[in-house]
Amino acid sequence: MVWGSMIAWYLFLAGASAGAFLTSAFVEAKYPDSTVMRIAGRLIAPVFLGIGLLMLMLDAEAGLHNPLRFFYLIMNPGSVMTLGVYCICVFFPVALAAAVLEVLKRPVPKWLTWTGIVSAFCVAAYTGFLLGVVKACPLWNNAILPILFVVSALSAGLAVTSLVGLILDRKRFEQMWLVKKGHVILSAVEMVVLFTMLVIVSSGSIEGAASVQSLLTGEYAPMFWGGLVLLGLVAPFAIEGYPVFITRKVETSTTSMVVSVIGESGVLVGGFLLRLLVIMAALPVMYL
Repeated sequence: MVWGSMIAWYLFLAGASAGAFLTSAFVEAKYPDSTVMRIAGRLIAPVFLGIGLLMLMLDAEAGLHNPLRFFYLIMNPGSVMTLGVYCICVFFPVALAAAVLEVLKRPVPKWLTWTGIVSAFCVAAYTGFLLGVVKACPLWNNAILPILFVVSALSAGLAVTSLVGLILDRKRFEQMWLVKKGHVILSAVEMVVLFTMLVIVSSGSIEGAASVQSLLTGEYAPMFWGGLVLLGLVAPFAIEGYPVFITRKVETSTTSMVVSVIGESGVLVGGFLLRLLVIMAALPVMYL
């Protein structure tokens, strides 16, 4: 099994899609007057997932030369990949229906929203379990990875939706303290979960330790520390945490907006790098 950047993009886009839908549902419940972020989350969800699925199909080993391979995915309910397909088959049409209703300026039924919420969580978790069932790779085969991917998916979906709110409806966005707190909390939780996973993996096997070493001090260290940790986790945590927990002031300057855009963009870069690095740094256990 050889996976690369295309699968990393798929995992990222699928997770961000789920996170965007969940963000829109949260905004609808807590900030019903913030229509921009609600609509943005519902439009982003099917678009991101659709692009991700297209990349997945193009990257499949048989490509488009043997399309029957994709139909076989629904015939093995004991497979995590098949269960993931079931989740996507529910979430994608639900997200698409919600987006169409938003475009038509029609209300989205509560049952449709709740169906989307449940299936979105399943899709976010599936992106972690998809790698986690590969027992030969200690960096993938651990109980922490699905949790890490769920937290990262929520953070990425919140970030891309917040970017739209920040640019198109900044006055309202700057007053959405629960959204800002969510950013800070998710960044903190992701840091803790990430390093917990690395500690567990590094102590489990020689190959696991080698994978972790390649991230911390090896060939992937610049991307890990500079891209994932600094830009994707620490910077957003500091940027959102300062006004939320220190000044408690609504920022209105152009400089603060630019800094916020950098923070939200950093979350997205970090979310993609997380998946890319997890894929690229994985080493198989030689005796399996």
